[in-house]
Amino acid sequence: MTDISTSVPLTRQITSRTVLRAVFENAPVSRAELARLTGLSKQSMSEIVRDLEDEGWLRVTGRTQGAVGRSAVTYELEPRKAFVFGVDIGGTKIHAALADLTGAIVGELIESTDSRGGERVVDQIVRVHDALLEKTGIAKKSVKMGAIGIPGAVHPKTRRLTMVPNIPGLTDLAFEDVLRDRLGYDILIENDVNMAAKGEQWLGNGRRIDNFVFVALGTGIGMGIVNEGRIVRGARGAAGEISTLPIGADPFDSRTFMAGALESAIGSIAIRGRYEALGGTPGLTVRELFERRDDPAAGMVIDEVARVVATSLVAISAVVDPEVVIFGGSVGARPELVERISFYLSRCVPVPLSCTISPLGSQAGLFGAIAIALDQFRETLFEIPGRADLGMAFLAEKTP
Repeated sequence: MTDISTSVPLTRQITSRTVLRAVFENAPVSRAELARLTGLSKQSMSEIVRDLEDEGWLRVTGRTQGAVGRSAVTYELEPRKAFVFGVDIGGTKIHAALADLTGAIVGELIESTDSRGGERVVDQIVRVHDALLEKTGIAKKSVKMGAIGIPGAVHPKTRRLTMVPNIPGLTDLAFEDVLRDRLGYDILIENDVNMAAKGEQWLGNGRRIDNFVFVALGTGIGMGIVNEGRIVRGARGAAGEISTLPIGADPFDSRTFMAGALESAIGSIAIRGRYEALGGTPGLTVRELFERRDDPAAGMVIDEVARVVATSLVAISAVVDPEVVIFGGSVGARPELVERISFYLSRCVPVPLSCTISPLGSQAGLFGAIAIALDQFRETLFEIPGRADLGMAFLAEKTP
């Protein structure tokens, strides 16, 4: 699927991919350093670098000073050689972007999600994709991979969507297959909160942390788990669907079956219900409620919700053992709530969890989609073509 010519001998394809990986992982890097890293001869390296420059994969970034006064040209991947498509789909809006090989966004669009769902959402994604191509002037053939976050579970084997309450008709579609056919390249779908966790791992408060959870709290509640550097999805793609935790409400109460016991206790609807039950002003949004700093009823609700969330985190910690909890979502991003959660955690566990708020805000899911698309593209780009035993031919080109 890459632009590396398939007309050249297989061993040259292998060495080209090996050099590309070395450039990606060590840029800016000189030809001499690439030869050392890969074990290729300087002559072979010069030929391969020249070919990769001619094909547009590499660009010169500067010069480095050698030990004896000589300087050497340094290289990096050409960021605009290829692009990826990232999308964060929510029940109310779609946020889509094209990004280059460094992950830099070159164009983005936001519009309301088509409430009719199903094929209409597919049509919408294709239309947004084409609008971005027109807006940025990028050729369609230059987009190599896409990733889409969706508020639902993705079965890791069948790749079918389940548990998508906010967008009708998506569970009836082979979503990845349909979009692959419409867009002309591979598309990966992922749970939207998992996408946000990936975004935190790439650019947010999860950087350089191997074990953390991202908790999105707003209309509903969900969690993305990063364990030993990897997203945990579970057998049916539903790992992190903590709305059904038997905390905050009776899990045997049929009124909680649709949303889940925990979500029934601390989702946006529940927060407003708690406030009005305490005599608070009816009809306020959750945002307005949190901003009523001198309202005793509002303070009591924040305290009640914080206790339930803290209890949930104790249960989560016993199973997952995260180093950090990163909060996001319209409710989870409220510092006054996270402050109270931390307070209650300090009262019920000997070593309280570290709690922080996402610095990425509503863009975490989009950044995660871009990161996953880039990861998959690079994996495809750098994979060795052909049979594994042909790697021996590559070894024969190395300097003895």
